[in-house]
Amino acid sequence: MKFIHAADIHLDSPLAGLRARDDLPEDTIRHCTRRAFSRMIDLARDEDVAFVLIAGDLYDGDWKDFSTGLFFAEEMRRLARPCFLLRGNHDARSVITRGLKLPENVREFSSRTCETFTLPELEVALHGHSFPNRAVPEDLSAGYPAPLPRMLNIGVLHTSGMSPGDHEVYAPCDPARLTLKDYDYWALGHIHLRQVLAERPWIVFPGNLQGRHPKETGPKGCNLVTVEDRQIVAVEHRPVDVLRWASLEVDATGLDETALIAAVADQVRTAITDAEDRPVLARLTLTGTSDLRTDTDHLAAECRNAAIEAGGTLWIEAVKRRTRPVATTDSGNLAELRDVFFAGLGDPDIVAKLRDEFDSLRQKVPAPARADLDLQTDEDGLRRLAEEAWQLAAGAIAATDQR
Repeated sequence: MKFIHAADIHLDSPLAGLRARDDLPEDTIRHCTRRAFSRMIDLARDEDVAFVLIAGDLYDGDWKDFSTGLFFAEEMRRLARPCFLLRGNHDARSVITRGLKLPENVREFSSRTCETFTLPELEVALHGHSFPNRAVPEDLSAGYPAPLPRMLNIGVLHTSGMSPGDHEVYAPCDPARLTLKDYDYWALGHIHLRQVLAERPWIVFPGNLQGRHPKETGPKGCNLVTVEDRQIVAVEHRPVDVLRWASLEVDATGLDETALIAAVADQVRTAITDAEDRPVLARLTLTGTSDLRTDTDHLAAECRNAAIEAGGTLWIEAVKRRTRPVATTDSGNLAELRDVFFAGLGDPDIVAKLRDEFDSLRQKVPAPARADLDLQTDEDGLRRLAEEAWQLAAGAIAATDQR
């Protein structure tokens, strides 16, 4: 027996920041989430799975019209086997105000309490608790029941776990406590990066079906789970995305423009190969020490040209410069001031205050743009910012001295 575990589909969610781009073919970026979902249904049919689990966020919020629900209904008709649906923070009862009668093969977990569905002929029990509203601060897993005897027990849960990363904290839980439930498989959702938290039992975030912004890079898809004699014997990640996001990073230190373009082309060819015949949207980041001011449109065009030569399709979403200027030699009082300036990065209290201020700034950015906010607060990121700040300060001081 096989089943599919998917989550965070976000049907009809647009790709971030691309609506105004006129250089991207409409048929490439349009309805990516729908096309990825259809590929998952194709996979379910090809693998003849017994059922499909969706662990939250099938939708991306309230429907603009009924076409979103009608598309889901049509795909469920094509699936022609059971689908168990759990609501997450984006498609909670309080969020989706429109509604259509669910297809006959879809069972939705209750939002009032943990509900158990059984498939006696398969010896499978599924336990899940949908979100009643968007904000769920409590650990929902605490209310999940004991496993049913002589059944394969699957817990379906939308949760931020213990390490939400860039995601909002919803229904946090400790994986160690999930293990104590003695289920055979925990089908999690909410975190868009695939993570295997444990294998005894399996506790897995499958990630989302389709990357939607530059931070959601790499293969995106669902888990194909194989069961033999009520034992999980394989959990395979199967990519179903139709467009791949990639991050290209080139160290520009010591490179002239010709060498820089050659290094960029190498990154493009790697991204094309890794994308497995999918079109690619890539963000190019230049790092290292360099005073090169190569035109960003020129670099984007060279990336496109390298992709054509490699036999693939790649567009540059943005070019980010994270280079440090070639350091100037400070002397006298300026050198002493520089030492004091950088000494602050060695003070844990100062670094902690900086990070708190950056976190506060991040929270002021609207949620749709927050995922794309390029504000790095790790040690290397802070040092790069400090170097840039010092070069600006030193330049301003030098200009003042010359007056």
